[in-house]
Amino acid sequence: MEQYQFGAAVLTKSDLILRDAELIASINQQQKAVVQMTMTTFDDELCKIIEPNVCPTSRRADVLMEMKRLGVPTVVWLSPFLPYINDSEENLRGLLGYCAEAGVKGIVFFGIGLTLRDGNREYFYSALDRHFGGLSQRYRKEFGSAYEIVSPNHSRLMAVFNEFCDKYGIIHDINACFGYLNELPEKYEQLTLF
Repeated sequence: MEQYQFGAAVLTKSDLILRDAELIASINQQQKAVVQMTMTTFDDELCKIIEPNVCPTSRRADVLMEMKRLGVPTVVWLSPFLPYINDSEENLRGLLGYCAEAGVKGIVFFGIGLTLRDGNREYFYSALDRHFGGLSQRYRKEFGSAYEIVSPNHSRLMAVFNEFCDKYGIIHDINACFGYLNELPEKYEQLTLF
């Protein structure tokens, strides 16, 4: 990609991307490279429960800071927000603080909640029973077999999110975020067939 001057967009939740940080920075100098990082939970201990076997959020924030240092633009995906687990203002503000400090270009955010398909719903409820005793019963009672699970805190937290992003100049309209990811730099010359 670097040799032939292609751009790149990488979406990860791993700090292993730091192995290629200098290469990504070089690609970004020639064309455009964007590192996208998924973040869900500000509290690292809770993160280890919700997202086992990946690096904690604080380490992902370190990745964003390193990309900032190298001049590589970043986009954060905030997802999922689980009702009664990480759907708090404290959690959201903590994650947004990381984003502001790292100077992220945009945040892709589909709202406060999650989706549950048949099959993964059973797995999710089983995990709730293992880690948050009794919470699966509350989900069953409140959400039934709904595909889209919207947090009771959705409206209030979306207002916090929108106000924060406006204040810090962070792109937060989903279409605008995807538009940014698909934008080619001015120096890019489209090849033609003729």
